[in-house]
Amino acid sequence: MPFITLDDFIDTYFKVVQRGNGFFLSKLTFNKEKRTKSAFNNSSFQSSNFWSIPKVKERWNTLITGDKKQDYISYLINITLKDKKDLKLLSIGSGISNTEIELAKNTHIFKKITCLDIAENLLEKASTSAKKQNLTNIEFIAKSIYDIHFKVQEFDIVFFKASLHHFDKIDSFLANRIKQLIKPNGLLIINEFVGATRHQFSKNQIAAINKAIALIPKKYRVRFKSRFLKNKYRGVGTLRMKIADPSECVDSSSIMPSIHNHFNTVLEKPYGGNLLMSAFRDISHHFYDIDKEKQQILEEIFLLEDEFLKHNPSDFVFGIYQNNN
Repeated sequence: MPFITLDDFIDTYFKVVQRGNGFFLSKLTFNKEKRTKSAFNNSSFQSSNFWSIPKVKERWNTLITGDKKQDYISYLINITLKDKKDLKLLSIGSGISNTEIELAKNTHIFKKITCLDIAENLLEKASTSAKKQNLTNIEFIAKSIYDIHFKVQEFDIVFFKASLHHFDKIDSFLANRIKQLIKPNGLLIINEFVGATRHQFSKNQIAAINKAIALIPKKYRVRFKSRFLKNKYRGVGTLRMKIADPSECVDSSSIMPSIHNHFNTVLEKPYGGNLLMSAFRDISHHFYDIDKEKQQILEEIFLLEDEFLKHNPSDFVFGIYQNNN
């Protein structure tokens, strides 16, 4: 594991450019929780994220639901949970809670949705949004899962949306805390990064990421809010990962083995991201609007990632698992 890389300096510079000096200064504390909170406290900054590329969303929809126009939330409501009623769902690390609010609109299915997060400002915005939509079956609690007491087997569903990878000692966390919250035969649902811990990707994966970058013309490799080109991905050092957000992917490589150990698989849909996440970081904005040239570039990179996935596990997974108590 590299302690520090050239990309650490480059990415730190562009974080300051995109999010301001205040974001950088928020990392200069020994308090791990404060550094973690600072990663999510500013919800208004502009960035260039690969998950915002419309064609990437369509790709994910196809890989998860089989229909490029149907996302996983629609799939859950219309297929997995369509005959259920009076469900209680706990979302851990819900953030702005847009997904949970969409679920709460299905009052015939959900009796109560509890959103739990340590980022108070995001939950305040989520609460305001829910009130405007007159939703009474959703609540927002600004606490850590470690600082709140729920009844044993209180929930029909525990949901992690890009949050489980922020927890350490995953096997113990799932076995001793999460399983106890879920009713017998209840569900654990995830939509998660499950790849290398601390993003310590293999040399093989880094080489494939750079092949993807090489397929992108220079005019589409200009970094967001700058004139600088993105020419290469070198990996990330463990020091920056710990400073930027001590919880980021702290034990992510344990997620899938631990889930398979403690839950029965109902549905599991890998959807890649192994090359896309790193290749498009800071240059994704060029592909928000599409034309024939950009379409061709994306298709070539999608094929490259598909080939990589034939021999390597997916970094992102949507899964539904049943409590095997």
